[in-house]
Amino acid sequence: METNVPDYIAFEGDKRIAAGPLSKVAVKVKQVREARPETRILIFHAASSEQIDLDLRGTEAEMLSRLPATDAETPEPTDSAPPEPPVAAGPGRPKLGVVAREVTLLPRHWDWLKSQPGGASVALRKLVEQARRANAAADRVRLAQNGSFKFMSTMAGNFADFEEATRALFAADAERFEALTAIWPVDIRDHLRHLAAAAFEVIAPEGEQA
Repeated sequence: METNVPDYIAFEGDKRIAAGPLSKVAVKVKQVREARPETRILIFHAASSEQIDLDLRGTEAEMLSRLPATDAETPEPTDSAPPEPPVAAGPGRPKLGVVAREVTLLPRHWDWLKSQPGGASVALRKLVEQARRANAAADRVRLAQNGSFKFMSTMAGNFADFEEATRALFAADAERFEALTAIWPVDIRDHLRHLAAAAFEVIAPEGEQA
């Protein structure tokens, strides 16, 4: 079933040709490529605007078999996660999916963390969760700006008013941004506006409720 926010999106020139799970997009891209071998097709992650390349050789089934396993085996997004290998039970709380990574801090930081209830790991997790909640709105704006700029730079870099539209994006001037992009090709314009929507959120000052 289609969702409002596709996983991937593909453009042939300035026309959107597919959007959705990577398997669906890949099939359409292969069909278009075989019909028009010289055409320019670009595929993006629909949220981050990272570009991806696909190996379209062989049959459709062979192509799909080379996609990432999670997409090839489960074309439609689900909430289920693949089973994890069993782990030996240990004392204390059940396994929470904790991942060990190196963290570099000054001695005074380690001293403070070790003095906190639960020790350094618990204190760090609490600090990260607090920062995530406090910065959630600002993070949405930043990610929307970055994703929009990547897409703009690739698909609209030679369009009229590109530089001014970029300034409007980072200045959170939604009205000017829409006016400057109004004459751009409709599929590029509409996807860009979708990407940029969160960049124009109004963030409440620190300490105030949004």
